Amino acid sequence: MQREDTVREPVQGDEDDEHVDVLIVGAGLTGIGAAWRLQASLPHKRYAILEARNAMGGTWDLFRYPGIRSDSDMQTFGYSFRPWREPQAIADGASILDYIRQTASEAGIDQHIRFGQRVISASWSSADARWTLEVRHSGTAGPTTTITCSFLYMCTGYYRYDQGYNPSFEGQDQFAGQIVHPQQWPADLDYRGKRVIVIGSGATAITLVPTMARTAAHVTMLQRSPTYILSLPARDPVATGLRRLIGERAAYPVVRWKNILINAASYQLGQRVPSVSRAVIRGQLKRLLPKDYDVNTHFNPRYKPWDQRLCVVPDGDLFEAISDGRASVVTDHVDAFTKTGVRVASGQEIPADIVVTATGLDLLGLGGVRLVVDGAEVTLSGTTAYRGVMLSGVPNLVFTMGYTNASWTLKADLVSDFVCRLLAHMDRKGHGQVVPTEPPGSAHRPLLDFSAGYVQRSIDRFPRSGAKDPWRPGNNYLRDLVTFRRAPLDDDALHYTPRPSAALHTSRTSS
Repeated sequence: MQREDTVREPVQGDEDDEHVDVLIVGAGLTGIGAAWRLQASLPHKRYAILEARNAMGGTWDLFRYPGIRSDSDMQTFGYSFRPWREPQAIADGASILDYIRQTASEAGIDQHIRFGQRVISASWSSADARWTLEVRHSGTAGPTTTITCSFLYMCTGYYRYDQGYNPSFEGQDQFAGQIVHPQQWPADLDYRGKRVIVIGSGATAITLVPTMARTAAHVTMLQRSPTYILSLPARDPVATGLRRLIGERAAYPVVRWKNILINAASYQLGQRVPSVSRAVIRGQLKRLLPKDYDVNTHFNPRYKPWDQRLCVVPDGDLFEAISDGRASVVTDHVDAFTKTGVRVASGQEIPADIVVTATGLDLLGLGGVRLVVDGAEVTLSGTTAYRGVMLSGVPNLVFTMGYTNASWTLKADLVSDFVCRLLAHMDRKGHGQVVPTEPPGSAHRPLLDFSAGYVQRSIDRFPRSGAKDPWRPGNNYLRDLVTFRRAPLDDDALHYTPRPSAALHTSRTSS
């Protein structure tokens, strides 16, 4: 599907005296889903969405590199409340963006979005039980404006939008060709008939290689170490059959649950019996690659399956490009760029006209927003995440961090359910503030307990997690489904404070 750009003019909103019940930061897949849940469950709540960019869609509007697609099936990556109607199970970026836009438009969510408004800081006042956000409008260097809210819902994702991780390589200034990072893909880049090197082995690299190989002279995937890669059908035959048999709406939850259970089983198998999981993946590779291909060197990672995210290619397109000779894989370290290509540690020089540095994301917690609570600045790495969604010592704030071992949206959907439950609970009890409080002397571990390089180099920019519940983040959808929808909200970790009388009056008059 071809992408249609929809860029909105920045919306200024009211001036500095505006107050909303809930402020959502981010109008990507997560933020639109959060808004849908909020207005469906708590229609009396006044809310707004602040989006730093001038278009909705987040990742799916930002990234423009060739072949961008989902790395999860759309039955679980899509919203539970809105069936994915396209035939592809692994969808292209333009189709996903259109899906997000349609969801927002049909529910009137787009009318709540303030485009071009970047949140610089958020300051909490316990006396007033409200956040005051400092907002800068895009394209301006003038003074900031403010907006206040009773509850802050951060749907900003986990990486920087303005730049990716782009390490410097020795000699890259002497390279006569073009160097491109996927996050800043030039719209006019012409790679037809060109020799291309893609540095990297993650989801972006394995998407770029087969797509560019269709028209490039040759594409080389240059990886430092291998990644587990699995081929899945671009179209789910079970979903197709069920749609014909029982209709689209009835088929969607059935296929969704089928995929949830298969993915959960795959994760458990990879972690508990890695030898079996490796054998399954290796068997598929042997079938899809040439008979004499060196699978051990190029597709045999040292880590267990799911220690890093399992990469997916639709209909084995990467392996087809390799088998046809249009693409190749080199597993080695970059030694230096030369004038005509890249030299690797073994001494081999790979010729190139274009080098794509698919070297990963630059992670950023809570969109880089500066948090202040009662005059004291909050250091994210000094906080502990309650159930992976709230911060110790930080009132009335929830953030969304999706799964690393399943579809992001599965977790995001549960978090939005939790937010609505929590807000309804606070309204019933007359609470104006809720703050997670961690017991002293608690053990800690990284919130993102994931071995991928892009995670490990940025781990100090994020909250930590605890060693036991409720401070340990869930990574099991089936267990989290019960926790987020049924667990008591009056546990020992959540401390509530009554709503100030002024805030109570404001809430009643605005409802």
